[in-house]
Amino acid sequence: MIGVTIEVRRKLFPALGGSPPRLLYERFALEVAPGTCMGILGPSGTGKTTLLNIVASLDRDYEGRIGFTAADRDPRIAYVFQTPRLLPWRTALENVVLPLPSADGSRQRALQLLDEMGLDRARNAYPARLSLGEQRRVALARAFAVEPDLLLMDEPFVSLDEATAGQLRALLSDLLHRLPTTVLFVTHDIREAFRLTDQLVFMAGTPAHIAQNIRNPLGEAERGNDAALERVRAQYRSYEPP
Repeated sequence: MIGVTIEVRRKLFPALGGSPPRLLYERFALEVAPGTCMGILGPSGTGKTTLLNIVASLDRDYEGRIGFTAADRDPRIAYVFQTPRLLPWRTALENVVLPLPSADGSRQRALQLLDEMGLDRARNAYPARLSLGEQRRVALARAFAVEPDLLLMDEPFVSLDEATAGQLRALLSDLLHRLPTTVLFVTHDIREAFRLTDQLVFMAGTPAHIAQNIRNPLGEAERGNDAALERVRAQYRSYEPP
């Protein structure tokens, strides 16, 4: 597993449509230890998604550097977006196989992950035939199929009903126990962050800065307890987006 060193000296959104330029980051630094599942929270506009895009090299228009520790090669990075981003002309199985090498074991690994996601009967279905929750399961399977060194997740359970979101949180927790990796997990839900992550970073302000960086005080057994989650949520409610 790898660690991540994030240094963004300056990230500016240029003027657009009559709006003035916006300085999003200035002298921002964050360290992610190997094997950590880090939650990133904060109001809209504090640059959470932009930060993931910078780490993933999808956004290169900034001053700074991203470093990877304990890496003897270029890291494998998987990204689970707010929307599943499945190719509509490919089946569920074909979407999971897509980023994998053309090797004998790739198809079998994809089938195994889909089975673990409860999608064994939907493997040959196209995305349009799947519910949003099922599409998100396919996106999770695709991410874990590449055996990522770093997993980036941008509000992966947003817009789902609570029952479906709860099922996917439990599924993700199980996957991370069996297939551990380093994770950056953006969410607006404090309970979700305390349920899934080891470390929580609360963002605030413009330019964005770290208002709090804490270890999750809840043990593994407590993270599934509604009363414990509500207790820690109350302590940090001031950071919860409206």
